[in-house]
Amino acid sequence: MSVDVKICGLTDPRSMAAAAEAGAAYVGFIFYPRSPRYVTPQQATELAGHAGPAAKVAVTVDLTDDALAAILAVARIDLIQLHGAETPQRVAEVRARFGLPVMKSVAVAGADDLDRADAYAGVADRLLFDAKPPTEKPDALPGGNALSFDWQLLSGRSWPLPWMLSGGLDVDNLAQAVEISRAPAIDVSSGVEDAPGQKNPDKIRALLGAAGRLRPVG
Repeated sequence: MSVDVKICGLTDPRSMAAAAEAGAAYVGFIFYPRSPRYVTPQQATELAGHAGPAAKVAVTVDLTDDALAAILAVARIDLIQLHGAETPQRVAEVRARFGLPVMKSVAVAGADDLDRADAYAGVADRLLFDAKPPTEKPDALPGGNALSFDWQLLSGRSWPLPWMLSGGLDVDNLAQAVEISRAPAIDVSSGVEDAPGQKNPDKIRALLGAAGRLRPVG
């Protein structure tokens, strides 16, 4: 079994088609207006027509039920990703309210951050470990900052649900990241871009080709 890949922050049909044709397991739509990768629910629906069998992920940040409902009423979504400060209780509420699988992101800078993941193990369907936004940049995005964390922190850790590694991944460091972290799946956004929000189809194909040659270590 190869390492599953989520290509996140897709905004145009060519990049979406490249991700689907090259075997992305997941494709992500960013519903966070501050992001350069932001799309509307209608745009996401149009892009989903090029996604093939890839699971379509709605990436959201601290949204209310009404805001989530407005997205899901239009966009074709298979998985909700909560990428903000949502508590375990909020994760459980979203999962129960909308009847879709939920992936909770955990921002990581040190080992103590990973300890927080245990609280989500019983309520989320998946976890995603991403680099914590830099404290010196109060306007930094919740994710997609092209930053990585110490992958060694994940080595030897396990959780009773599937998880992904995110943060600063690209075709050059992918193999090392998987070997060290033992990640069974990865999430890539900036690593396949020419500029924030501008995906490069060739980079997408190259990364997915490299991921297809890897095997999870754990």
